[in-house]
Amino acid sequence: MVETSIRTRYVAVAGLLLVAVNLRPAVTSLGPVLEEVRESLGMRASTAGFLTSVPAVCFALIGSFAPLLARRWGTGGAVAAGVVALTLGLVLRPWAGGAPLFLALTALALAGIAVANVLLPVIVKQHFPDRVAMMTGFYSVALNLGASTAAAVTVPLTGAFGGDWRYGLGAWALLALLAVPPWLALARDRDRGPARAPEPGVQLRRNPIAWSLAVYFGLQSTSAYVVIGWLPQIFRDAGISAGTAGVLFAVTSVLGVPLSFALSAVVGRLPRQSEITVVIGLFGVAGYGGLWAAPAAAPWLWAILLGVANCAFPLVLTMIALRGRSAGVVARLSAFAQSTGYLLSIPGPIIVGALYDRNGDWHLPLALMTALMIPQMIAGWFAGRDRRIG
Repeated sequence: MVETSIRTRYVAVAGLLLVAVNLRPAVTSLGPVLEEVRESLGMRASTAGFLTSVPAVCFALIGSFAPLLARRWGTGGAVAAGVVALTLGLVLRPWAGGAPLFLALTALALAGIAVANVLLPVIVKQHFPDRVAMMTGFYSVALNLGASTAAAVTVPLTGAFGGDWRYGLGAWALLALLAVPPWLALARDRDRGPARAPEPGVQLRRNPIAWSLAVYFGLQSTSAYVVIGWLPQIFRDAGISAGTAGVLFAVTSVLGVPLSFALSAVVGRLPRQSEITVVIGLFGVAGYGGLWAAPAAAPWLWAILLGVANCAFPLVLTMIALRGRSAGVVARLSAFAQSTGYLLSIPGPIIVGALYDRNGDWHLPLALMTALMIPQMIAGWFAGRDRRIG
């Protein structure tokens, strides 16, 4: 029994890291070739702005059902189904004949990611209850490596395949396929208890901690998906080459590797994280402000500043796991905070795309993003207080 438990934990570590690597390439691989995709499929900028909001729509709608899927199939089974959906979406998406089908297949891939997004904090709470911050840090590192690699490598991959963006995007299905076996193995272990039974007496919709986490999650998601969807285009419009723009965007994700390790070492030892959320928000203000003032003057600095700001994502995942007293509460809190947060984030990338489409420059969209960092810091301050749910 002990050997089985140890073996399950090793499989859980492998599955956790492999699925985390795949949580962003479906999105970050698109930004560097978005201009080519738009031209090929006849997309307007406003439509492309909607495309950058598809992740938030899928994560909000599908993520809310993740605890139900976990209760029905087990946590491992639900994540396995999500990884299969992700793989299918990535395989088929590049060969869509038009924008509607491209959006639909993107949604399929993102639906799979949505399930994993919600349930990975539960997996951590289930299998590693004494190492929540550390394991969250590890899979945040894997997530950032996947995001940055996809951003940096998609353009060279496209070039290696004769400049056809379809192969550059489709190649990421192979990475998703690697994550399927460990989750199929974990699916056979239909975990009992933590993610399968709801906690009685916990009313999240009336809980200020849950709402603070949801608002913070939503605002950091707005920032993240504007960066993912539009940062390469902002740099390209400033006269920077497509390849360099992709590498600059990759920097924003690569920074998450050392910073996630640092956060995992510090956050788990602190009773509150309020001050950290404010510091991260100030980096966002500086990054967006620099892009607004002079995007080509110091592009590497702006990319670094926004990379630090993007660490709000692993931080909020850690806070979700820490605020719930049990895996069951974490499952519901993760679903509520992520689904509500992603729902709140949907308008952001669309508004940014529409403002750019209307005015033809980035000043107003970047001013908006700079301003949104203020309520993000306020929500983070309340979400980071030393409180527990359940």
